[in-house]
Amino acid sequence: MKLHAIVEDLETARLAVDGGATVVQWRLKGVPTVDVVERGRSTRSLCARHGVAFVVNDDLEAALMLGADGVHLGRDDDGAGRAKDHGLVLGLSAANVDEARVADTQADYVGVGPVWATPSKIDAGPPIGLDGLRDICASVSTPVVAIGGIDETNAADCIRAGALGVAVIRAAPDAAKLLAAIDATL
Repeated sequence: MKLHAIVEDLETARLAVDGGATVVQWRLKGVPTVDVVERGRSTRSLCARHGVAFVVNDDLEAALMLGADGVHLGRDDDGAGRAKDHGLVLGLSAANVDEARVADTQADYVGVGPVWATPSKIDAGPPIGLDGLRDICASVSTPVVAIGGIDETNAADCIRAGALGVAVIRAAPDAAKLLAAIDATL
């Protein structure tokens, strides 16, 4: 759970896996489930061959069809109970302590952020900063994965603030650099 590489194509997934990503999160926004599944098969296979956890973003049906290890659901997504019923690892998003406490009761990990401003998610709320991340980490028992504006220059700061891992989109191809920065903290 140390490094979630959030990807939308096989080549980026391959770079992330080769660089040591521990989780690949398949994220295709605004795409029908059938396309998420069809386009995700190769990435699912890549992850299985390399022993990397494969998580589908926002689409429980696609996660089930792909035989994913888990699903990550946003604050407005349904299906947490069904995901758990099917034995999937469940990640839930939170942007503040109250949301994190709600997620803490059902999630296997909580994706927290954005820690910093990010161009990768235009509808992200205001950045919570390291203080907000630290407060959330202290208020839940579920592992926290920090997200939002994270790269090799600040990933270690998230770990020092209490996160178990980080999730990245733009920095996914640089997985090796991110892991080196995180490992230097541990």
